[in-house]
Amino acid sequence: MSLIVTWLVLGAGAAPTVDPPCPPFSSGGRPVLRDDRLQKGTRQLCFSAFGVLHSSVTKSPLYSAELLTRESARRAMAFDSRDNRFHPEPRLRPQDRADLTDYAGSGFDRGHMAPSGDMTRLEDDYDSFSLANMVPQAGGLNRSGWAALESYVRSLAVTFGTVHVVTGPAYKGASLRVLNRRVLVPSHVWKAVFVPGQGAGAWIATNEDASRWDVVSIETLSERTGVDPFPDLPIAIRGRVPAFPVFGVGEGSSPGRQK
Repeated sequence: MSLIVTWLVLGAGAAPTVDPPCPPFSSGGRPVLRDDRLQKGTRQLCFSAFGVLHSSVTKSPLYSAELLTRESARRAMAFDSRDNRFHPEPRLRPQDRADLTDYAGSGFDRGHMAPSGDMTRLEDDYDSFSLANMVPQAGGLNRSGWAALESYVRSLAVTFGTVHVVTGPAYKGASLRVLNRRVLVPSHVWKAVFVPGQGAGAWIATNEDASRWDVVSIETLSERTGVDPFPDLPIAIRGRVPAFPVFGVGEGSSPGRQK
């Protein structure tokens, strides 16, 4: 039994909390968990600018979903009043959530899933610094290739008008780390986009400083991570990677080749 399976089984006593559904952030449908083991201890948290499915087992989000428009992306690029106050999520019980002490001295960044750089209001930016929107992320990835990818996705919104974005972690392998015996460190992080009229695709990066990247279809992402970000898309869109404009950020943190 792999470490992630063991970890999820140990958390089996945490029942999902039922909340009203968040507004849909995508015309491709609300994200769906394809791996039933991920369902344990989940709770949906709705913020005004994004939605999160949080896991009390991993103490982090399984995904964050947001909608970018040309107007919002331009406003976000011009917005320079970032909050920068990381904080535990008050809607979650202390035993179910990450705390600041979990990350202290860990060597990992508190990596946004819905980026601060996408926010256009101070209130939304504060929300983005909730630890319910964070996973332990390698600093060399978070501050380089991942930051460049986030910027690239905003540029897609400016170019094409609308981008539906879902971002999350993946847990693969038998040697995953745990911060402070509480917060599970993902092996990978991923970002999926659906651009109406252009198609949908995803980037998956290994969670390490010199990260390795794959660019994959939504169907492949769903198979590899257990999360289907856009379940309502037809197979013709789900099964292929669109020819988005070229994105590259240099060796060691590049998004790689399309597959």
